[in-house]
Amino acid sequence: MSHPAYGVSRQVTPFASVVLEDNPGPMTLDGTNTWLLRAPDSTRSIVVDPGEEDLPHLQRVLAEAGEIESILITHHHADHVGGATWLAERANAPVRAFDPDLCRGEGPLRDGDILQLAGLDLEVLHTPGHSADSICFAIDHAGSSAVLTGDTILGRGTTVISPPDGELGSYLDALKTLAGRKPGTAVLPGHGPDLPDLVAVVQEYLAHREQRLDQIRGALAQLGPSATPRQIVEVVYADVDQSLWAPAEWSVRAQLEYLRGQP
Repeated sequence: MSHPAYGVSRQVTPFASVVLEDNPGPMTLDGTNTWLLRAPDSTRSIVVDPGEEDLPHLQRVLAEAGEIESILITHHHADHVGGATWLAERANAPVRAFDPDLCRGEGPLRDGDILQLAGLDLEVLHTPGHSADSICFAIDHAGSSAVLTGDTILGRGTTVISPPDGELGSYLDALKTLAGRKPGTAVLPGHGPDLPDLVAVVQEYLAHREQRLDQIRGALAQLGPSATPRQIVEVVYADVDQSLWAPAEWSVRAQLEYLRGQP
C-alpha cells in the first residue's frame, strides 16, 4: 500500500482516512498515523491517536475531522496521545483509552466493548505486549473490515517489546487473538503504511518472533547463560544498523524474560 504525504488526508477504506504526522524517527517510522473514522453517511468523526502535541498536525486533524464525536487512544505513549488534551478541548469531545488516567469526560475502555460512534460499530480488543494498556479497534462495515492496530502491528518492520511495561508472552497471546480475525481484514497501523491482510501479517509476526527466540537460544548456547542483553544483541542483530541496537536490547530483555519463564 502507498503511504500519505505529511499534512494530506488519504482515504484508505470507505470509513477510514489517515493524516500522517511529521514526526519521523527510529521508533515512529515515517511518523504517527492519526486515523479519522466515520461511516460514509455520518456527519461526525472519530479520531484515533491524535499524535504528539504538534499544533500544525492537530489543526489539520481538526479541520479534516469536522465534528468529532470521540477521541480514542490505542496506548499511552506520547507519540500517540500527547495531543489528545489539546484536541479534546477544542473539539469538546471525550478521550477514551484502556488506561483510566488518559480518559477525559467518559470512562475507560475494556476488552470486548462495542462502541457505536460516527455510524460505525467498533470492537475493542485488549492486546497487551507492546504496552500493558495496548488496544486495537476492529470494524466491520458494509462489507469492509479493518483493525486499527496502534503499535501492536506496524506497517513496516516489527514492534518493540520493552519490559516491564511490555511483555512478550502477552504479546504472543495478543497476536494469536488477532489471527482469529477473518482473512482480508485491512491493517490500519499506528506507524507505517496500511496493509491488506491482518491474518497474513500476524502469521509473519509470529514466525519472526519464533525465529528470534531460536537465535537467542543459540546465542545463549554460544555465550553462556550469563550473557548480557547487549552481548546477545551483538550476535543476533549483527546485521542490523547499530542505531537500532538500543530498542533491540529492550526486545532481547523481553525475550530472555519469556524464555526464563518457560518450563
